Amino acid sequence: MQEDEVDTLIHRVNAGEPGARDALFAAAYPALRELARARLRDGGGNAGGLHTTLLVHESYLRLARGDRLRPESRGEFFAYAARVMREYIVDTLRRAGSESMTLDTRIEGQAPESHDVVLRLHEALADLQAAEPRLAQVVEMRYFGGYTEAEIGAALGLTERTVRRDWDKARLILQALLR
Repeated sequence: MQEDEVDTLIHRVNAGEPGARDALFAAAYPALRELARARLRDGGGNAGGLHTTLLVHESYLRLARGDRLRPESRGEFFAYAARVMREYIVDTLRRAGSESMTLDTRIEGQAPESHDVVLRLHEALADLQAAEPRLAQVVEMRYFGGYTEAEIGAALGLTERTVRRDWDKARLILQALLR
């Protein structure tokens, strides 16, 4: 999938062109599946009913609400997709029966032991968003989106070094908030 292709499709969706939303979903689907797969250990097999395909489809439904898309570019689209997936995962964890879900990327070097840790992280991330929006976006993209530093840098227009510094700073702040 070419970056220009997704940008063009986003602009077509926002212009109200019939069929553009379906074309965008078809073009972005493999990347969205990879993003969802990165979020769910073993492809979601032990995720309390949440699996990769369900996460992609539910996230896409949330992304595609309304006539326009919020994001205006490929980078913004996938950053926003990471946020939507995070929200869906958190919503799923809040419902009963989701205690076995685990996420791959770690804040402190180990996977969350329970869904309570992920919910506390979600709340701490909301506090971080209020104080340092860019740091929160880096965490969102890396922790919930599974993006690499290079991918985050490209999406946000930052160098990898800046992303790494933002990630380190955000981790320290989040660790303090989670204590």
